[in-house]
Amino acid sequence: MSAFRIRGRRLPGEDPIELWIHDGKISLDPILGATTLCEDGWVLPGLVDAHCHVGIRYGGGHEDLPGAIEQARTERDVGALLLRDAGSPIDTRELDDYADLPRIIRAGRHIASPKRYIPGLAIDIEDDSQLPEAVAQQARLGDGWVKLVGDWIDRSVGDLAPLWDERILKDAIDAAHAEGARVTAHVFGEDALPGLIGAGIDCIEHGTGLTDDTVQMMVENGTALVPTLVNIETFPDIAASATKYPVYARHMRALHSRVGETIGRAHDAGVPIFAGTDAGGSIRHGRIADEVEALVGTGMTRTEALGAASWTARTWLGWPGLEHDAPADLLVYSTDPRGGPDVLSAPDIVVLRGRPIPRAV
Repeated sequence: MSAFRIRGRRLPGEDPIELWIHDGKISLDPILGATTLCEDGWVLPGLVDAHCHVGIRYGGGHEDLPGAIEQARTERDVGALLLRDAGSPIDTRELDDYADLPRIIRAGRHIASPKRYIPGLAIDIEDDSQLPEAVAQQARLGDGWVKLVGDWIDRSVGDLAPLWDERILKDAIDAAHAEGARVTAHVFGEDALPGLIGAGIDCIEHGTGLTDDTVQMMVENGTALVPTLVNIETFPDIAASATKYPVYARHMRALHSRVGETIGRAHDAGVPIFAGTDAGGSIRHGRIADEVEALVGTGMTRTEALGAASWTARTWLGWPGLEHDAPADLLVYSTDPRGGPDVLSAPDIVVLRGRPIPRAV
């Protein structure tokens, strides 16, 4: 395999870096005869979309394998080289055989209860007592993550409501931890959060219902947050389609109206926040740069927001960045990638698994 050389500046400190790439890995030791790809650029570890559904078709339903491959390529072309798949109805492991596709960290199937999530996407648990075993099974099938549906509309009450009895959540989360997996949960509203956080959950997705009390619980427990802000922009449309449930519709509009303040308070309190788009279903793939920009809108600095989609997120997920002997998954920009979504989504050089990937035309 050919060897390559890159020289430039790395973030967050803008310090100079010179690295070589050989046999799929980064070397900080010179390699003679390497082809120079860049003499002066901005060098980043590959971007991370920490909530990305490869396998869910835009508009709804299961994607087929060619469609999943196309979704993954769309992510790659905007620089997202590591995807935490927060639940998929199809087995995407065949994508691992493609050297030009991003790496995927899988969470298995969503776990929900009957009629309390999007039809066809989740494994439905009839009885709460079955939850720990279902979680353990998905932990064994995934790549270190399990995804619960924490709340959803309960049509009998006409509003968001928790899915699980709080007494079983700790057993379920403990079951995942015993398998070496972390647990995250979809949560829009307020009521499911105390039970999930108190039971030791590792991450909350969306988090639009966070209050000062549950933010403090997250800080004390070290619970992470992936707010999926580009997804939250769909809340007014969800509310408009829920004419049979006016309380739910008002609730969704209220959550949307204060989301910037909500996530900003969580950030200011010290909750670890990471970038994820919720691509698949109602969000098109390839929007990680928009999510970074949305995080800036909540009060993050541009460097913090970019880190939440790159070096900081990789550390959280247990993946290295630009270290010696790390997998060579990186991006090079001719201008500072903090310049906005148009810049960030158009890397000049994409290196994946040690190979430069031609840019899509």
